[in-house]
Amino acid sequence: MIIAYKYQILLTISLIVILLIIGQLLKIIIKKFSILKSLDLNRRKIILNLNYLILYILFAVFIAIIWGVKPREFTLFISSILAVLGVGFFAQWSILSNLTASVILFFSHPVRIGQRIRIIDKDYDWIGIVMDITGFFLFMKTDKGENISIPNSIVLQHGIEILEETDEDIG
Repeated sequence: MIIAYKYQILLTISLIVILLIIGQLLKIIIKKFSILKSLDLNRRKIILNLNYLILYILFAVFIAIIWGVKPREFTLFISSILAVLGVGFFAQWSILSNLTASVILFFSHPVRIGQRIRIIDKDYDWIGIVMDITGFFLFMKTDKGENISIPNSIVLQHGIEILEETDEDIG
């Protein structure tokens, strides 16, 4: 019985080894990047988890191909899943946009935890210190003592001014 599936078993084991190697390489690369850019541990965990999610989805697709799932059945299954997710994300598009904004903030935005910033908005005048940046929100303590959370997508849509630290802020 096992001999009949020798080819699939060998490919599956090879794919698992490749998955483990790529997973470790991703972890090392993201860790080095976050240390180089002085990024918070929580932000690194979020990006690492998103990368693992993509890696595991690709792993599942390759396993299905190796074990002979018929392309017609596979595409029907995937299109059904995507239709349900599409309806869910259309109803909650902000979730997807906030996760995407989180990835962009991680890799290319100059705002860091502990920096004093001003969010340029015509309706609000938010000036304060960035306390945390998570997968969905930027948490900030304003100069007025308010703790506010701003969705990451809003952070990307509005201008951010990074303020210089004064002597009062340092000491």
